[in-house]
Amino acid sequence: MKHSATFSDLATGPQARAVRPLPEPALTYFPDVRFANSDRDLTAGAATLPRGTAMVDDQPHIPVLLDRCVELLGPALTRPAGATLVDATLGAGGHAERFLTDFPALHLVGLDRDPDALAIAGARLAPFGDRVTLVRTRYDGIGEAVRHADAVLFDLGVSSMQLDRPERGFSYATDAPLDMRMDPGSELTAAEILNTYDEKALARVLREFGEERFAGRIASHIVRRRASAPFTTTAELVELLYQAIPAPARRTGGHPAKRTFQALRIAVNAELESLRRAIPAALNVLTPGGRIAVMAYQSLEDRIVKTEFAAATASRTPPGLPVELPGYEPEFVALTRGAERAGAEEIERNPRSAPVRLRALQRVGGQQ
Repeated sequence: MKHSATFSDLATGPQARAVRPLPEPALTYFPDVRFANSDRDLTAGAATLPRGTAMVDDQPHIPVLLDRCVELLGPALTRPAGATLVDATLGAGGHAERFLTDFPALHLVGLDRDPDALAIAGARLAPFGDRVTLVRTRYDGIGEAVRHADAVLFDLGVSSMQLDRPERGFSYATDAPLDMRMDPGSELTAAEILNTYDEKALARVLREFGEERFAGRIASHIVRRRASAPFTTTAELVELLYQAIPAPARRTGGHPAKRTFQALRIAVNAELESLRRAIPAALNVLTPGGRIAVMAYQSLEDRIVKTEFAAATASRTPPGLPVELPGYEPEFVALTRGAERAGAEEIERNPRSAPVRLRALQRVGGQQ
């Protein structure tokens, strides 16, 4: 695990490889491929860009539920001597910049496994000087990055900054290498999964991580196709999905490649395994009165967050006892009623906020 506490050490990332729009027949069969959406925080064409917007690669990056995150976490960040916020999914640094601006005594620890993200956020947050520490790590490395924090923020999923760089291979909107690694230094790629996993393992990945109902059919087509030539580009995969998914299903439920690309990305980056470790680790570093907010964009992520939060807010008194045992009370209380969603105004301004589910907790003790 590589840690970095300075901006000067951050690499700017490799030069973008040439990409091209998907060839026919992919665009014929998948006309919406030109309008791929990320899981989070980018919208294009907004007439007025709200506070917190950053321009990355000439695209506006708008943090999701920014005001609500400040409202939920802010009460834990008002210590006169300064508080510590961990942004566990730093990305382009939009949320981080807002918190640093609103809380002048705040120290921010930003985590990200993507060196490109750290470089972009580092440049953006450079005016805040030594109030910012950047750490290159997955978010389940939070316990190694900090011992204590007053607040923790997670903005899960693939960032629009990654999606909007086609050479990374996250998007089905352009023909690019089948990569999908959030950390370019990791070994597993989407191409390796497609070309080496057996049919049963492929179907399991698509079913469990993409909730793809045609997982078996797609896996069978993949195995037959790679027998003649290995998969190397996103366009090859999109064209195969047209062949594998029945025509009626292609016309409903969004883009036909969405679930397969999601599944491969999650598998390549071990996202769910990392999240299962990250939430308990984040809860563990929170100080009394500390707060955590998590934004999830698809049901697999939100299910994990919901389960971990339910356990954290449950009484530890053995079942069957008529009273709460002293010292066995819940360690956390919920700050949201279930999962909060973006309002109509925010969705109109930032369409990629539509699927977000926001949950927040506070550690018992300290100021409520």
